[in-house]
Amino acid sequence: MGFEGEYASYLPLKRIRESAKVKALEERFRIRQKEINTENNIENNIICKSDLVESMQQPDLVLAIDGSCLPAKAENGFPGAEFGYVTIASVLIDLKLIAELEQEKFIDPKKFRDTEKASTIESIFPGCNVVLDTEKDAKSSMRRALFEELKSNVIFSDCETLLDTYEYLFKKKQELFGNEHKPQSPIESVDKEMTYGYGEYVCPHSGEPLFSTDALRLHELMHEQGGGNGEMFGQIMSTLEKLWLVHILRSFEQKDWLSTLKRVAFIMDGALAVFSTSSWLAKVIDYEIKRINEKQKKINEQDLLIIGIEKSGTFVNHFIDIDTARDGSTDIFPKQSALLLDDGYIKRNIVFSESTKPYGQDTYFGRKLFYKTASGQKLVPVVACYNDRQQNLKTAQPDQFSRLADVMNLLDRLVSSRYPNAISPLVSAHEESAIPLHLGKRFSEDIAREIREKSNL
Repeated sequence: MGFEGEYASYLPLKRIRESAKVKALEERFRIRQKEINTENNIENNIICKSDLVESMQQPDLVLAIDGSCLPAKAENGFPGAEFGYVTIASVLIDLKLIAELEQEKFIDPKKFRDTEKASTIESIFPGCNVVLDTEKDAKSSMRRALFEELKSNVIFSDCETLLDTYEYLFKKKQELFGNEHKPQSPIESVDKEMTYGYGEYVCPHSGEPLFSTDALRLHELMHEQGGGNGEMFGQIMSTLEKLWLVHILRSFEQKDWLSTLKRVAFIMDGALAVFSTSSWLAKVIDYEIKRINEKQKKINEQDLLIIGIEKSGTFVNHFIDIDTARDGSTDIFPKQSALLLDDGYIKRNIVFSESTKPYGQDTYFGRKLFYKTASGQKLVPVVACYNDRQQNLKTAQPDQFSRLADVMNLLDRLVSSRYPNAISPLVSAHEESAIPLHLGKRFSEDIAREIREKSNL
């Protein structure tokens, strides 16, 4: 570790590159060889939007969910003390009203602002050297803060809280998948596996408080000796985003408003997946979304439209790569076309693996594709799966991607010119979560009722 402002000179870098150990390691690298006629092979697997049939009922409301987190220093007299500010934004966009305004020669800015309604959840979580009330250390403080945050958030006052949603999923996890490998207790003095329970309860070994949310194991990511807790705050944010989606769907079910979902598309920032210590949520979220989808499908006669959008990473980089010819020319991938990805293609070309376990089996509740919009934007959507065939990554057929034509149509309508490969609802949601314009305004009954009222028009 160098001193602040100190940079390595050329000579050490040259020495590393000429090192015998480095050269020996490089000789052992397995370099991926591009398949012969890769461009032709891809071309044969491309699905054009014009070859698919759209649903009779297209969504005219989009609910975008995006989060943001920002570590900050805490002024409490201890070195390295920090907290994490986490926001989750929900933005409801009225596509029908936007279409009407687009017919006008000059759009009134105030009317255009009325096409969006935003709400945010703002949370603060302790990091290194921050201790709450009578808690004994930073880790126990963070565990309590996470529990209290879930307990305090709810869409409808007469429906379950976000904590209730989480504890329902936790119970389903134990019913469906058991507890074969329990993690160690979060209490340092207890050298035993975690004692599971609900709400706030007492550890039978130490008498100290435990929380149902301890099972997410997010406290394990904390660096109590300093060094920054950005990873922990980021995983808290990502976990809350996925829980919030399920909470919204379950709340609409409890209000007997499932019929309204035929008009709504849900768009998440990032993959439809849960990673890190709370990755066990992915399987029970998958179970719950399937259950709710099956119930609402009997009413609405079509699947829910739930899409994640990956804005960066290896898949985005590969899409750019296959859209570039050997001579450097770009835009060779046809517009309004999709490349449907199966397990073999992913492992051969994007994330190398010879494992027999399908890509993302333990972390994803959706599957990916590449789509180039009518305007030429390259997007990596992740579409929710609702049955075993859709989740079977051995093949990639159009019917394995729920409402594929509707997904393409929606992305064509939502694509944004403000940023490369972006869609407008997530741009708006990110603005709300990064700089909360409606600080403290939660996803209230008002915004939910607006979905209800617009769906009755």
